[in-house]
Amino acid sequence: MAEQLAGWKRSKRVAEVTAADLNSELCLMGWCSTQRDLGNILFLLLRDRSGELQLVFDEDSPRDLLEQAKKVRSEYVIAVKGTLRRRSAPNPELPTGLWELAVSELKILSTAETPPFYIDDEDKSRESLHLEYRYLDLRRPKMRERMIFRHRLTKFTRDWFDREGFLEIETPFLVKSTPEGARDYLVPSRVHPGKFFALPQSPQIFKQILMVAGLDRYMQIARCFRDEDLRADRQPEFTQIDVEMSFVDQEDVFAIAEAYFHDLFAELMAVDIPLPLPRLTWAEAMRRFGSDKPDMRFGMELKDITELAKELDFKVLSEHTVEGHSVQAIVAEKAKFSRKEIDRLSEVVKNYKAKGLLWLLNEDEVRGSFLKFVTPEWCERLFSEVNAEKGDYVFIVADQTEIARNAIGHLRLELAQCLDLIPKNSWNLLWVVDFPMFEYDEESQRYVPAHHPFTSPLPEDLDRLDTEPQNCHAQCYDLVLNGNELTSGSIRIHDSKLQHKIFDLLGLPETEIEERFGFLLKAFRYGVPPHGGFAIGLDRLLMLLTDSDSIRDVIAFPKVQNSSCLMSEAPSPVPSADIEILGLELSAETAAQLAAEAQLQQQGENGEEA
Repeated sequence: MAEQLAGWKRSKRVAEVTAADLNSELCLMGWCSTQRDLGNILFLLLRDRSGELQLVFDEDSPRDLLEQAKKVRSEYVIAVKGTLRRRSAPNPELPTGLWELAVSELKILSTAETPPFYIDDEDKSRESLHLEYRYLDLRRPKMRERMIFRHRLTKFTRDWFDREGFLEIETPFLVKSTPEGARDYLVPSRVHPGKFFALPQSPQIFKQILMVAGLDRYMQIARCFRDEDLRADRQPEFTQIDVEMSFVDQEDVFAIAEAYFHDLFAELMAVDIPLPLPRLTWAEAMRRFGSDKPDMRFGMELKDITELAKELDFKVLSEHTVEGHSVQAIVAEKAKFSRKEIDRLSEVVKNYKAKGLLWLLNEDEVRGSFLKFVTPEWCERLFSEVNAEKGDYVFIVADQTEIARNAIGHLRLELAQCLDLIPKNSWNLLWVVDFPMFEYDEESQRYVPAHHPFTSPLPEDLDRLDTEPQNCHAQCYDLVLNGNELTSGSIRIHDSKLQHKIFDLLGLPETEIEERFGFLLKAFRYGVPPHGGFAIGLDRLLMLLTDSDSIRDVIAFPKVQNSSCLMSEAPSPVPSADIEILGLELSAETAAQLAAEAQLQQQGENGEEA
């Protein structure tokens, strides 16, 4: 390459040319996007990280140069020298559409096979193909812009927290296994046979220890790993903006988080976010929206009609008017649904464990799915109670309260999409606070932490820990953006006696406490400041800010649904000697499966060669 570029030095990136470069000799390098051959004149579109610029070879170009340019195909890497001039036919859709480079010299640096899909944003090839050839996918303008935006956001974040007195401190990747709700990725130790490291699900324990160490304000762009099933906004390895502060209460933490988001939106999105941000308690969010991450860009709040349902001799509703159950309703204003569409909406609530969906349509002659069980008078009272006017649908779900609210909360989101209720280019940020301290796990027959076991209870609930832990609330908070949980955090327990009480309530034996958290509790014996913090899902934030469909779109090399990488083919088998040196042995079933997969792969390769 050194010989190829002898005497060639890139002047600038292709989309960095300006009017100041007119009539100047430039040397540009990049990939050929397209070629247009008009006979005596030929155009190439040159692309690099910055964008694209038109190259022109015309009747003034030497014949051999024109012939050489005709050999250039899509995705060839080329270097050109020439003079920047104004285009006779400007292209307003191209940022560099006022200029073109009249080429005097051309060098082909690398040829390319025909790509398996078009390198443009309109290509509709299947996603798996784009992920297999991710290096080509990243050449597309949208993907390139997302990677640049990711860089800008992380740089802004580091600079912002630095100005606020935070220290960026790296925490280990090889840590002790302390499960935090998902399965750990385990790493066998060669030096300590039979023992394992875990990849961190979060830096939670380490950042608390940094507070014990007196480092006061910590921030990290942290990599985290969780072995769990994937979805559009989840990956096995992900990035979070991790923050911890000493000598703070919840209001101090909110002040830092709100200032960060206000400045981030102003700098990167040119949007002014009014402060302070609104707050909802967890109980209010569940009651009004059926979700602990409510999208408040539109209304359509839940209505509890349990008392009204008690008047009906209709078992589907009446059996859910007892304690622990409820009847929930929601109004779709001025909507029109076919029978097929209502059946689809019924499947939505069934997906969230509800038994079914009832409906009434407020018209001069009421229509609905359970008319023979209601009177016109009852319908009028219902419509009045839920504020349903003529032409409005009332949808009803009856079940255990938790199930009913969750199911109709998801129906609310589905209806908002169907009825186009969500305003475009709008940003709604709010805090959800006062989460339950514990959840009761029926399978294990014990309480489990709703957040994590280091979360401090609300001061006013301390006396309830011994008598009614199910009614205790935590100093735990989520920041929600457009119906997506974006930030989660809490004020931590810094009193060792209170920490042991929480462990006891969770039913953890002393041996397990020592095994899982012993090194943290040991640190807590040496003076712990009050502390708290939060973590922002960086990938999810980027997905929302760039209006992407999935966090895969904002990660350079993501995994797919089965946690594999289509490009690098990871995970992959390793030589048996490497497994043995770790003191491990594959089961006979796994070994046979790997052998069968290897044979199929070999047959496929032989077929391709043939």
